Amino acid sequence: MVKKKRLRLIAEMARKIRAYRELKNRPRDSQKYALDYDTMKRPLTGKMLPVLAWTDVRRESRLFSLMAGMRMFGVGRVFTRKSWLEDHTEPSYWQITKVKVDYTAEDMDHGKAWGILTFKGKAEKEVKEVDKVMYHDWRLVPKHIEQQFKDFVPLPDPPVRYVPYPPLLRAMKLARHKQTEGTVLTEEPLLPLEREVVLTKDYFRSQDQGKMVRQETAV
Repeated sequence: MVKKKRLRLIAEMARKIRAYRELKNRPRDSQKYALDYDTMKRPLTGKMLPVLAWTDVRRESRLFSLMAGMRMFGVGRVFTRKSWLEDHTEPSYWQITKVKVDYTAEDMDHGKAWGILTFKGKAEKEVKEVDKVMYHDWRLVPKHIEQQFKDFVPLPDPPVRYVPYPPLLRAMKLARHKQTEGTVLTEEPLLPLEREVVLTKDYFRSQDQGKMVRQETAV
């Protein structure tokens, strides 16, 4: 007979209370990402920001710093990042659909946001949480430029011309290269999907000879 597991109600309640206290005592985003602009250190952890980020910290804004002064906290507006504008020619941006503000923050410039991401002109279908909201490189897209961002049509993806070799053929190719060259092949071998044929006289002559051989050997 299987012994029933004894339900320890007091221990289970104590576990839930400890989990609730840990959640309640967890530092909020306004405390976690607070920054001393004189020393460039976070007071909670004492860590200093990278030196390369100091210029952007002084000149650029965080996402919720822009949203705090906007109607409905920027829901429906389009935001992009400085790094995206510098690295990509295609438009990359977030269209905000939902905002959860941390009202305990001094200027209400912390919280969570959700939206639809369009990266390099390709929009995602599902709404997801905006990441890196604490970075100092967010910019608001003006109203008169929003439609230009949305009307962009991305170029189609180039066709796949090479694929990895199957495991057995890959092992055979690497072994043959090591046997003939005496060295290990550093680049990953790829299998071309298209057969490149140079249309010369020798090519057509070999094709005709192959047809003649097949006709002679046919039974």
